[in-house]
This record gives sequence, C-alpha cells and structure tokens, in this order.
Amino acid sequence: MALDKLEHADEQMQECIDNCLDAAQVCEWCADACADEGEEMARCIRLCRDVADIASLHARWMARNSGYHAELGEICADLCEECAEECEQHDNEHCQACAEILPKCAESCREMASA
Repeated sequence: MALDKLEHADEQMQECIDNCLDAAQVCEWCADACADEGEEMARCIRLCRDVADIASLHARWMARNSGYHAELGEICADLCEECAEECEQHDNEHCQACAEILPKCAESCREMASA
C-alpha cells in the first residue's frame, strides 16, 4: 500500500486512515439508499453525508501530515458517534452497517486526537 511509505504514518495513523475511508464509504452508501426511503430518513441522510465528508477529509489530512488533523479527529469522532446512534434506530442493512463501522472510526479518531 502506498501509505506504508509515508514516514509519518505509523500503524495507529494507518488504522485511523483506513477506518475513516471505510466510514466515508459506508456513509455514502447509506445516505444514497436512505434518499429513496422518504422524509423520515432526513436526519440519517444529513449525518451520513457529514460523516462521509469529514472522515474523508480527516484521512487526507493525516496522509499529508497536517498539523491540524488531531483537532479534526475530535470532530470526526463526535460526528461518527452521533451518526451511529441515529443509524442504530433503523433496521435497514445500510444503516446497520453504519452503526457497526462508525464506532471503530470514532475510537481510532479519538486515539489520533490524543496522540
């Protein structure tokens, strides 16, 4: 993997980057699928879109070794937790996938933020 060559990306950072990219992907899937399910899914869609954006941004900031990735990691973790709570309330496969993946992202983002 190309990121193995980044001198600053230790195992913890690589795991966080991977978790952020997984979160972004599952949230894009969930938001798209929820769009077909009616207005009652509006909160889920908004949160998933926010997570997809911030998680992918956090991964990019870590990859470029931004001096601000720790601060962004805290925000990403908070948003992942809120979105996971929302998705847990819905029985759809895509929502349940978010509820499973997002806590892992939140945990690794918190670890990066405190490193």
